[in-house]
Amino acid sequence: MSTMHKKNRFLSVGPVVTALLVLALVIITAVNYYYRPKAYLADLIVKDVAMLEEIFKKIDDRCKILGFDSQKNSINFLNVGTFQGSEVGPMNLTYPTQWQGPYAVDNPLVQGIDYQIVKTKKGLFITPGEGVSLPNGKVIGKDIMLEEHADIAAMMKDEQSLLYDGKALATQIYLQHSEFQNALLQGVGTLDNEMVGARKESPVGVQLAMR
Repeated sequence: MSTMHKKNRFLSVGPVVTALLVLALVIITAVNYYYRPKAYLADLIVKDVAMLEEIFKKIDDRCKILGFDSQKNSINFLNVGTFQGSEVGPMNLTYPTQWQGPYAVDNPLVQGIDYQIVKTKKGLFITPGEGVSLPNGKVIGKDIMLEEHADIAAMMKDEQSLLYDGKALATQIYLQHSEFQNALLQGVGTLDNEMVGARKESPVGVQLAMR
């Protein structure tokens, strides 16, 4: 084969190879642009939720969490060092003097929105806050309603809800003392007699009873 023929063959194949390389680069860029931000967001939420779960376990171990004021409670109080009374943010404590905050330099945010503790008939859950757009495109409070009767445990197994790429975007938390946990499950948003009695027996019980 002559040198000229080889050169012509190379010149004819060259544009095809170049086009294929450009196409591959475009595909890789598109995949990275579409998938990486979603994967990063999912990893961020998973990391934050795990961190918050550990923090609330530490708080409950020392302070014995009685409950939370609302059905949805913004987690925006972990950077508090000291406080008066038995309540910090929306959280009520049996032993507030055992508080060892701040538990975080800054409260974690996702898309500029606080995480939240949600009370349901099936327990307490840490989730992204209202208005957060999840990596699956669903929006908390719009597409995903976290109301009193919501089955968040089931949502955490649903890719169209609180699951993305096999990663749960929420977690359930448990209070250390079963009487408090049971009280929350039996009466979402209220304190029953058992919890009131527990408050009266706590170091701040007399003050609470007089309110």
